[in-house]
Amino acid sequence: QVQLVESGGGLVQAGGSLILSCAASPTIFSRNTMGWYRQAPGKRREWVASINVNGNTNYVNSVRGRFTISRDNAKNTVYLQMNSLKPEDTAVYFCNKLMALNGDYWGQGTQVTVSS
Repeated sequence: QVQLVESGGGLVQAGGSLILSCAASPTIFSRNTMGWYRQAPGKRREWVASINVNGNTNYVNSVRGRFTISRDNAKNTVYLQMNSLKPEDTAVYFCNKLMALNGDYWGQGTQVTVSS
């Protein structure tokens, strides 16, 4: 069964922190590089960070140094630690395998709202 369940979002003041979690089904998680994506109102979904099975990570420039992606291969779970949040980080956050297409399965996402 294909499944992606994101959680951990919420309302936080600028400068605050949140930890997002994503529980994935093995069919998506196993042997795949996993990524976090976000979609702000009126904008296209964008890639934020990714991590391969060996723990190597990449980040979009706008979050590098503030966000940290990690994964627990035993739990099929990927995390996103977000620090020093800014209002422009406000978006719905999704996880999926890297290079997932719009037509692929996506979870409901989790809303992150950063107030100024």
